[in-house]
Amino acid sequence: MSAVPLRTETADGVRSIVLCRAEEYNTITIELRDALAAAIDEADADPEVRVILLRAEGPAFCAGYGLDWSTELQASEQALLGDRVWDSAMDLREMSRFVDVYMKLWYAAKPTISAVQGWCIAGGTDLVLCSDIIIAGEGARFGYPPSRVWGTPTTAMWVYRLGFEKAKRYLLTGDEIPAPEAARIGLILETVPDDQLTEHAMAFAKRMAQVPGNQLQMLKLMCNQPAENMGIASARTLGILFDGVARHTQEGHDFVARSAEIGIREAVRERDDPFGDYGSRPR
Repeated sequence: MSAVPLRTETADGVRSIVLCRAEEYNTITIELRDALAAAIDEADADPEVRVILLRAEGPAFCAGYGLDWSTELQASEQALLGDRVWDSAMDLREMSRFVDVYMKLWYAAKPTISAVQGWCIAGGTDLVLCSDIIIAGEGARFGYPPSRVWGTPTTAMWVYRLGFEKAKRYLLTGDEIPAPEAARIGLILETVPDDQLTEHAMAFAKRMAQVPGNQLQMLKLMCNQPAENMGIASARTLGILFDGVARHTQEGHDFVARSAEIGIREAVRERDDPFGDYGSRPR
């Protein structure tokens, strides 16, 4: 595991936060969570920064939580509990520590842009959908496969970006979404050729950074407030609670047990084989 989960750069009023666990597909760990929280807070407090750009190194933007450690954590938790039942209040508190970091992209006073390449799935979407603007390479892929077993979206941003019916269409199947389709349905802003992603996203961020910072902050708050009025905080709480419940259903326990038996990657493949997507796509 990389000792440095991210790095930062600043140019022309844009603070770039770059995930740099490329070999691990920038999967979410406690270390990445904490580093990202500090980086967003620092950028939001810096008077020289007007726009925050989140991007990533390697073949994937973020392939979700590190499933190796998270399934092992649940298995060890179950062993420690023994005859005691799962503590939903503790789960809510611990998962909220992750979700609160993702929401920093939403609640930062300054605009946040994400540039996405490769996989952006599961917990990766919980993170990236909190951004104000999402630009993706044409080869990027989105989706929430844990909706098939062992999870629910914690930030509820799918509904606010897509509306009720389209959000249900993708969450009730967990289907993979190619980036051009994600742009067509409004999950993200736009796609560009993969080899132009970083350059295009930076140019867009610098264009936005030419607007006075106070204007940017007022306009962002004005755009976000309708979602707040629609109950985004309560929807998020329900999403975090249900994510914990989904990980502790019988099917959730079976998935963890199967992961221990055959390995997490094979367990995920078994989950997705009937759908023929993600790691189970025809080669």
